[in-house]
Amino acid sequence: MTSPHPSLHEASPDQWAKRQEQAAAWFAALRDQICAEFEMLERELIAPQAPVAAIPPGQFTFTPWTRSEGTATGTGTGGGGTIGKMCGRVFEKVGVNISVVHGTLSQGFAGQIPGTSPDNRQFWAAGISLVAHMWNPHVPAVHMNTRMLVTSQGWFGGGADLTPMQPNAKNRDDFHAALRACCDRHSMVDYGDLKARCDDYFYLPHRQEPRGDGGIFYDYMASGDWAADFAFTQDVGRTFAQIYPALVRRTLHQPWTDQEREAQLLKRGRYVEFNLLHDRGTLFGLKTGGNIEAILVSMPPSVKWA
Repeated sequence: MTSPHPSLHEASPDQWAKRQEQAAAWFAALRDQICAEFEMLERELIAPQAPVAAIPPGQFTFTPWTRSEGTATGTGTGGGGTIGKMCGRVFEKVGVNISVVHGTLSQGFAGQIPGTSPDNRQFWAAGISLVAHMWNPHVPAVHMNTRMLVTSQGWFGGGADLTPMQPNAKNRDDFHAALRACCDRHSMVDYGDLKARCDDYFYLPHRQEPRGDGGIFYDYMASGDWAADFAFTQDVGRTFAQIYPALVRRTLHQPWTDQEREAQLLKRGRYVEFNLLHDRGTLFGLKTGGNIEAILVSMPPSVKWA
């Protein structure tokens, strides 16, 4: 299934360049599909309650950025991305980012990424990353990302996980059922394994609690069949784009109380703690000269700690 030592040797440099182009194009197309669906959800909300009653349906703004030379991390230059951000009346804040970056890792970070060393620090990475924080405490927050990395090795990674602010067993079960069906369509993965990886990864050890209801998580996916690995990564994106809007529509118009909003703000504190203390994607972005606003777009707009 997934290998700790994904290899580039089964393809030529030209073949890998074509694969990188295909992956980057897919991540951009998936971004467009998801953003269009999320804007549709904004328009579907009827008679929103305070404090969102005066907010018009949201629309995404897209801000391109370029990776610059001579960053504080000591990395080289290459590529960039686009920050997609919307603050509306359904989505209090949602970021849907894409990026394609390449260059040289810092000396201290190089050995921590498979296929790199202090003497071989070149990398290429592309992906889509999404985090949504909702106004309505009954609508779950969500995270999804898929990515492709190439060093002297090459692999896919990603996943999706749900973070409810209020318990909802049906949302949890249907989200996992969709991800199970996705995994079942691909022979190189096992849903139970990827679910366990997600449960292990999205855990706050200092709190001794999970971040949410989980989902699936995979990394270093290099089964030896690149097309199959890419097909699974695409299916994860399509599955998310179908199931999450369906969950939003269930509770889109459900009223909430001040007490439920307060509980939501406190729950978001756990999200911030995980992303800043434990998230590998945040660390990778900071260590490779990524755009700070793009990296931290995952932070909720309002949050409390007790």
